[in-house]
Amino acid sequence: MSITHITSPTHFQKTLDSSTYVVADFYADWCGPCKAIAPTLEGLARSETKPGRIVFVKVDVDAQGEVSKKYGVTAMPTFIIFKMGRASNTIRGADPNALKTAVLKASADAAKGPARESVAFSSKGHVLGNAPTADPDEKKKEPAGAAAAAAAGRTGAGMSMPAMPAMPAAAGDLVDNVVNFLGLYVTSLLSLDPYEAARGSRFNLTGAR
Repeated sequence: MSITHITSPTHFQKTLDSSTYVVADFYADWCGPCKAIAPTLEGLARSETKPGRIVFVKVDVDAQGEVSKKYGVTAMPTFIIFKMGRASNTIRGADPNALKTAVLKASADAAKGPARESVAFSSKGHVLGNAPTADPDEKKKEPAGAAAAAAAGRTGAGMSMPAMPAMPAAAGDLVDNVVNFLGLYVTSLLSLDPYEAARGSRFNLTGAR
């Protein structure tokens, strides 16, 4: 038979999690109207059941009082159509036409999308006790320039200081000229004969000492 009889609240929840639509018939064995509409439900279940998309279940309100109470079932039969685990349509009483209309509408909608899988196993997970394995294609590569710079800066087990740039020759000549000028200035300033003092100074670069 294409109708599943619910045996526990856990069983019912797993059924909701494994199908896009679930048509649930809340009934009682002593209920006359429940027996009268049962053939209509069975015919719909045979023609419309699509695993993962739409399934049919029967919930005995006396045996599964917890499930019945959770969804507010107070009259039998009560048909609740669940979509993605949530009640989307409720039909109270033995109304074959209303039941057919609701089921065919749900079946047509269920056929549009992909079949649902159990939420407990549908998503990607990690192996217990192990770290997630990285995808080799996604492994980041160090830029060539950065690698070369790092290699150039390492010597032995430590890091070397960067070399200081060499001073241009023109800069060295300028410093020498400034020193000689200051030397001649000071020598001539302190001498009684500035010209002779400058001429004989060791800072004189043009005359004989």
